[in-house]
Amino acid sequence: MQMYICVIDSSGEIHHHRNHPTTPDELSLIIHRFGTDIVIGVECMFSWYWVADFCEEHRIPFALGHALYMKAIHSGKTKNDRIDAMKIASMLRGGMFPLAHAYPKAKRATRDLLRRRQFFVHHRAALLSHITNTNTQYNNIPIKANLLRASNREGIEDRFDSEAVRQSITADKYLLDHYHRVILDIESTVMRHAKADDAHALSLLRSIPGIGPVLALTILYEIGDIERFPKVGNFISYARLVKCSHESAGKRSKGGHNKIGNAHLKWAFSEAAVLLIRERDEAKRLHQSLSAKYGRAKSLSIIAQKLGRLVFHILKHRQTFDAERFFGTRIAEPVI
Repeated sequence: MQMYICVIDSSGEIHHHRNHPTTPDELSLIIHRFGTDIVIGVECMFSWYWVADFCEEHRIPFALGHALYMKAIHSGKTKNDRIDAMKIASMLRGGMFPLAHAYPKAKRATRDLLRRRQFFVHHRAALLSHITNTNTQYNNIPIKANLLRASNREGIEDRFDSEAVRQSITADKYLLDHYHRVILDIESTVMRHAKADDAHALSLLRSIPGIGPVLALTILYEIGDIERFPKVGNFISYARLVKCSHESAGKRSKGGHNKIGNAHLKWAFSEAAVLLIRERDEAKRLHQSLSAKYGRAKSLSIIAQKLGRLVFHILKHRQTFDAERFFGTRIAEPVI
């Protein structure tokens, strides 16, 4: 791999502009050549981890550029590594560099392991769906048992007469067993790390109805540090719990940019809203009231947003869930 480095001073003069091997030693040589009074900026892509760790080790200020906000790079007529490096350096010099959050090294690997778990869960769900759909395809008796339980999958291939179909179902069962063990091992590892990192915050999240161990872990590690959000609005925007609006000349329209924010937090709060309604009668009545006014889909979004606000204040003030306060307060108008 290669990295294009552009070194520019405060007056805008370019002192270095060329390609280099992607190694810490090579980056260290460049830094020693120009001194340590520098700031290193990179675009937010998959390979920024090692640069951030290098800067932390050498006590060099590090700036991670928000990929979706760096229009000066993506919208150019001509685009290559040489031009991108110069634009990044110029934006950093001019104070127009859109910052993204550089997740701390201490918790980064655990967060990525938890994200990997979700990848495996999606594959496990696809295997379960294939078994159910194949059973329907051959017009067999519907499967009512929960196939997540290994005991309910025993002998399920005997429902089919074709040897090829039985082998397909057997392969699904084999992979399901392995995925299940891998997922359980990951959950155990992440839970152990979470208890060591912030057991109190984990217990606070678990006190909220609808938030189980997996959702609590997801929220805990996707947030990282709640203090990085100055206000609740910043947090629910980061969690994709509000929609952006565009206004020009007094005319407002629903904007795009729905992918800006944390998709994992969006999923976690959406799941928590559904589980909350399932568990608590007060939540069911709240959902019915909001559905009558806004419709079922939007009412779920409002409850998810309310849960996001709740999590922010619980983690900020270190207080447990208060059911009377949560369900007793008037629901604010949703932010559209």
